[in-house]
Amino acid sequence: MDTNTTSYTPLPGDPFLSGPPATPRRPLKGFAVIFAAVIFLMSLVALIINQGPPQQDSHHHKKQSASTASSETTSYSRLPRGIAQGVSAKSNPSFSDEASYNWTNAMFSWQRTAFHFQPERNWMNDPNGPMFYKGWYHLFYQYNPDSAVWGNITWGHAVSIDLIHWLYLPLAMVPDRWFDANGVWTGSSTILPDGQIVILYTGSTNESVQVQNLAYPANLSDPLLLHWVKYSGNPVLTPPPGIGSTDFRDPTTAWIGPDGLWRITLGSKVNKTGISIVYTTANFIDYELLEGVLHAVPGTGMWECVDFYPVSINGSKGLETSVNGPGVKHVLKASLDDKKMDYYAIGTYFVENNTWIPDDPKIDVGIGLKYDYGRYYASKTFYDQNKERRILLGWINETDTETDDLEKGWSSLQTIPRAVLFDNATGTNLLQWPVEEIEDLRLNTTEFSDVLVQAGTVVPLDIGTATQLDILVDFEIQVLETECVNGNGSVGCGDGATDRSTLGPFGILVLADETLSELTPVYFRVSNSTDGDVTTYFCADETRSSKAPEVCKTVYGGQVPVLDGETYSARVLVDHSIVESFAQGGRTVIASRIYPTEAIYGAARLFLFNNATGVNVKATLKIWQLNSAFIHPFPLDQI
Repeated sequence: MDTNTTSYTPLPGDPFLSGPPATPRRPLKGFAVIFAAVIFLMSLVALIINQGPPQQDSHHHKKQSASTASSETTSYSRLPRGIAQGVSAKSNPSFSDEASYNWTNAMFSWQRTAFHFQPERNWMNDPNGPMFYKGWYHLFYQYNPDSAVWGNITWGHAVSIDLIHWLYLPLAMVPDRWFDANGVWTGSSTILPDGQIVILYTGSTNESVQVQNLAYPANLSDPLLLHWVKYSGNPVLTPPPGIGSTDFRDPTTAWIGPDGLWRITLGSKVNKTGISIVYTTANFIDYELLEGVLHAVPGTGMWECVDFYPVSINGSKGLETSVNGPGVKHVLKASLDDKKMDYYAIGTYFVENNTWIPDDPKIDVGIGLKYDYGRYYASKTFYDQNKERRILLGWINETDTETDDLEKGWSSLQTIPRAVLFDNATGTNLLQWPVEEIEDLRLNTTEFSDVLVQAGTVVPLDIGTATQLDILVDFEIQVLETECVNGNGSVGCGDGATDRSTLGPFGILVLADETLSELTPVYFRVSNSTDGDVTTYFCADETRSSKAPEVCKTVYGGQVPVLDGETYSARVLVDHSIVESFAQGGRTVIASRIYPTEAIYGAARLFLFNNATGVNVKATLKIWQLNSAFIHPFPLDQI
């Protein structure tokens, strides 16, 4: 952070005011950490792709009843998990009462991803406190160490040198004090100019009141940040007057103002108006609530996991969280509890009165643009000072049943980290793109040029197994002479890929079997109005993705700007039960959870399709098979 023109009040010495932490760990030796990193890298070199099914005996073994299923499975007459505790729903009773498919162990094994982060076992939700520190990327996350369903929330912890290959560490914080007895909930980290680190997190107290708590590392010389101290004077913030005791959560990374004071914002609501309130602090212990709000949008309900950060309108690099001034816009994002979606808007931050105004009120927070139009929630960004970029992480939950999750022993994953930039071509969108490190997993590549896909046809692509893929595809439209292109058909994504119109849908079929009994279309759908306006939607259709009746299968999608001279372009990452799709350089993104019963292992295939009635399309593709990431416990016994 540039501190030449601003001052700040340093934190008290380490430890804060709470005395020494219990059972302090001896300082890590630098050479030991280097040795562990060398082991990590050697393991990566030895890693080879493995997409085949398990051994034959397990492939034919039917699932056994989970010992915890009778006590853990939701009763569908109750509210979803989490609601009664004052957080967003963490289960899916709306579609959990269907009869379960007769899954095999091999099917469950296939569903586990190869290069997305997920714990070894049990439940995970929000990403927390991500940062880069002393050569390691740190990811903390909401975690239940006891079960594959939500509850007993602690902070899990993992580190990486590249955001792709991860090493699990011991739990960072557990609910062991009155101020977080019902859960160590979501929070953020801030690295101060003098190198100190503070974490602010929401605790659910022994009386289920949401409060904000302070924690800091026990040993700043430890690159792994294994041990954390909770400030003895916690909580540092309690719900202010007019805010409900369960409507006060998820503090952001702090930013510093020209007055030298730090600022944080939290999400809440007043009646049905979603709000973001701001506090200032000089020491992260004492706070002042500022008058008014950073922003409010009527009708959007409770704002969770608020994020607030600057973007450069002309640059190709990310900005540190405190940057403001000419050439800078600010992004305000909120996870809407009522809609279970992450909405963002771009606008201007007025530091003199601590308010933010959207550039376009018609696409304000909660009523306009989404980070992701699929299965995605509770995201958080951080500034990566190592590569001068802003990185976005997000939670993707399961869309099967709790019974299935308990059988397989795990639930949820994190997206591939995405680099975030302002889209100066549109001036209205962010661009999200998988971090460049994912390309290190690329193996053999197959290219196709100008493949003609006639209206109403499907074209197979011979690439071998299609379970772990990185796909780049461009489409060009060829209007048929006999067709009038003014016919629109359904609006938006329609009723899925089978809903035909003049100009679409067209795209690719991922995780499809040879007979197309299971398939997931990722596609463009173009509407041409009578006055000549063209609107393009980018969509993913899960409705035929699985024969399992209990799985939620949805048509997701959103509008995507396609500018003059641009082709219809997409990038699709396929990783077993998750598909992440990026249109037009990342202007519109969709994450889908897929649970095939047939299109798994060597039976998974890839196709092009064109279900338009009035156009042929030409497709050019470059497709890589992707290796598996190295995601294992850290060899702490060797330190």
